[in-house]
Amino acid sequence: MSTELPPVVPEVLAEAVESLTARLRKKLDDATAGCAAAATGEADGSVTFRFGEDALVTLRPGPAGTVTEAGQATCTCLLAPRCLHRAAALGAAPLADTAPPEPEPEPALAAGTEQTTAAEPAESAASAEPAESAASAEPVESAESVPALTAAQVGAAAALWHAAAEALAAGVTAGGAVVQAELLRAAHTARLAGLPRAEAAALRVVRGLRAARERRTAHRLGDLTGSFRELLYTAGVLASGTADPALTGTSRRAYTQGGSLQVQGLCREPVLSATGYGGVVTHLLAPDGSRYSISDVRPGGLARARGAGRASVALGGATLDHAGLARGGLRIVGATVSPEGRLGAGRGVKATPLPGAAWTDGPAAPLFARPAAEAVAALLATPAEAAEAETALIGCDVTVVGAAGDHLLVREAVPHAPLLRLLPAHPHPELPHTENLRRIASYPGLRLRVLGRPDLDRAATLRPVAVGPVPGAQYTLRLPGEWLGRADLGYERLQGEHFPPPDAAAAAVGEAGPVPAADAPDPLADAPLWRVRRLLETGVAGGRRAVAEAARGTAAQAAYGPLRRAGLTAAADLATALAAEADRRPRDAFGRLADPSPDGYAWAWLAAATHLAAAERSLVAASWTATPDGATPAAP
Repeated sequence: MSTELPPVVPEVLAEAVESLTARLRKKLDDATAGCAAAATGEADGSVTFRFGEDALVTLRPGPAGTVTEAGQATCTCLLAPRCLHRAAALGAAPLADTAPPEPEPEPALAAGTEQTTAAEPAESAASAEPAESAASAEPVESAESVPALTAAQVGAAAALWHAAAEALAAGVTAGGAVVQAELLRAAHTARLAGLPRAEAAALRVVRGLRAARERRTAHRLGDLTGSFRELLYTAGVLASGTADPALTGTSRRAYTQGGSLQVQGLCREPVLSATGYGGVVTHLLAPDGSRYSISDVRPGGLARARGAGRASVALGGATLDHAGLARGGLRIVGATVSPEGRLGAGRGVKATPLPGAAWTDGPAAPLFARPAAEAVAALLATPAEAAEAETALIGCDVTVVGAAGDHLLVREAVPHAPLLRLLPAHPHPELPHTENLRRIASYPGLRLRVLGRPDLDRAATLRPVAVGPVPGAQYTLRLPGEWLGRADLGYERLQGEHFPPPDAAAAAVGEAGPVPAADAPDPLADAPLWRVRRLLETGVAGGRRAVAEAARGTAAQAAYGPLRRAGLTAAADLATALAAEADRRPRDAFGRLADPSPDGYAWAWLAAATHLAAAERSLVAASWTATPDGATPAAP
């Protein structure tokens, strides 16, 4: 059995690679490849790596189990610490989440201020990488409180842009340890300059490059493409001197005084991040419809995510656990609230349990009062709200159609509604999301009340976190009374006794009419935009050279003709410009590159990627709206 390696903070790895000579850097990838399998755990908690007879590398993590200092990685060879062995061992270890420098607490908010890291784990089972998730949208400061960027911040952003452009031009095939170390060094500089969001974006790209090169099963090229797009956009805008609070981010989550609050539990969902964090987040609603959450996320991975569902709520002496709070309520005095609605456990906060309420009563009822299409349209109404759409929960009543591939087809119970796809909020096999949806799919015609998160990367797709019976429906769920009319799909497993008897199915389906079994149309998949997406992903996988190969000959003209015929001329022009820029390698009279900078290529790639993301988002938004005959609008 292989030994688990301790995480290493990015700056330690970057410094080790930077100290190598050019000759040793060429050998680093090969030296790193077999390190993990050769690691040996010691009784004192250290991990050793044997390189021949004279070189023994030892990693001695600190009390937190992380290698945070250069002195915690040693080698016995004569070249240490500037040796290949030490850099290879550090490169084989996973990257640790970085902790920002401790800011001075503000006296007025000291009791209600919590520290967070720039790469804090996503607090939602709906997203594993790095993109920010359901329960923990990244906090930002108001535009009035954000000063203009300093010269150090602009310089750090420019350095990060250059490192990202070099990594994009190299691609996965050439994006080895040296390229990753350059990104980590630039990310560390951005962190010291006070640009935590840029640092977090760079760390996601490095983790994605590692996953791709190691061919991990969880790796998706589309995710890495999105990470590159976010990193280049963030670094490019900041390097121009724009002090956008949404791009600078903040290393500190400031909790403000919220006075007295009364909240009701809505549901809970497990949290499982790709960086080893696990826990639970419980969603709450106030009588005025304001949304809040209480989370408990710590290192521990899957085991902690599964067990935290019944962990005690650490808030003002409340005696509830998360299972009880999800179906109960709290009256909070002296509440502290973060900008995204997270309730803090500062000094002076007192909480008293309240009786629970069903979804049909209290603040939860309006969530199911309007069609899902209207709820999604409201979330996408402005750019700021579009970002919140990734984290917001919406509700709707649906009728089960059946399984289709890896998703469950349902139709909303409103006139002319399109078919919706339900996908697991988290696909991990040890969590019950997938099993619950599979069991629901075996009951065509079942009426179901769904609370979920819209997936804005897919057409008309909802990721449910909780379900319940539809009031007044005969063929619907039959849940125990103590569940208060809902089941948390990440913690409770639906059994046969929770479904209506089989003899009720025929009558229900007969009343509702024939249920179509065909898959729903997908305007995103049907649109020829996939040609641009393939070109961008080709660049991420194979680098600039792979895109240049696609530009040669007449293949490019044939590839982008369908885009122009479909009216997507801007996408075709941007893809053509990207391919031309990738193949532009001017040389001087001596055959040397006259313009070796990757900036032009990176800007062309970013322009095409940004346009593609906007076009795909428009198609996804349109897929929630049906035509009068109930069909989803066709792609252009």
